[in-house]
Amino acid sequence: MSKTVLITGASSGIGKATAELFAQQGWHVIATVRSPDQATDLKQLKRLTVLGLDVTDSDTIQQAVAAAIAQLGQIDVLVNNAGYALVGPFEASSPAQIQQQFATNVFGLMEVTRALLPHFRQQGHGTIINVASVGGRVTFPLYSLYHSTKWAVEGFTESLQYELSPLGIRVKIIEPGPIKTDFYDRSMDVMTQPGLTAYDAVVNTAMPKMNQAGATGASAESVAQVIYQAATDNSPRLRYGANSILLLTLRKLLPDSLFFQIVRRALL
Repeated sequence: MSKTVLITGASSGIGKATAELFAQQGWHVIATVRSPDQATDLKQLKRLTVLGLDVTDSDTIQQAVAAAIAQLGQIDVLVNNAGYALVGPFEASSPAQIQQQFATNVFGLMEVTRALLPHFRQQGHGTIINVASVGGRVTFPLYSLYHSTKWAVEGFTESLQYELSPLGIRVKIIEPGPIKTDFYDRSMDVMTQPGLTAYDAVVNTAMPKMNQAGATGASAESVAQVIYQAATDNSPRLRYGANSILLLTLRKLLPDSLFFQIVRRALL
């Protein structure tokens, strides 16, 4: 019997590549997007259903989960992928921008997870895969709000494993490094404030370097392969690096002062 995966943020980038890979591997795929009418490529794939779901809209979450279960009977894996980056000097942020960043990257992820937990408990199994980031354990300039959401995802997921493991539910974290997707374009919100020029030197130096890292980063397909591994390896492993293992190893082994010096020299 084929298994079913539900993926959030499947319209592009990592989410789309993951939906395509699971479908190619014979899974039933529920690819959720904010605008189903625009997901024309995904709709052409066999064994794939496109549903509308906005992680900041509780009604769409409940409706999509109910529709997926009604259509396919069960969901075996949830991939919480939807997210974006709010970047720039923290002082330039607005309360609305901060709220939206957390609503999408943290609260939305939590709400989708909560919506599926009764189903996973009832069937006695399930896997929750949360796409965090290397930025959930390592920080860079101008990403303070994005980092804070991904660190929250890391803490949430790590704690959740203790209470869900006895119920037969696995929890996984994916930690990609720089990825060659629209993350640095469509999926990025840049904070600016008229007249605030004190941070211009940092912005003008660091942003081009980080954007270049994205332009030369790994492919979305390579991250999809890691997500597929996490969904199918039947292991209790929690964290999966995706082109981030070296950086995470350095962060773990080096003292703060030395690691911060390396980041400053590389980006500032």
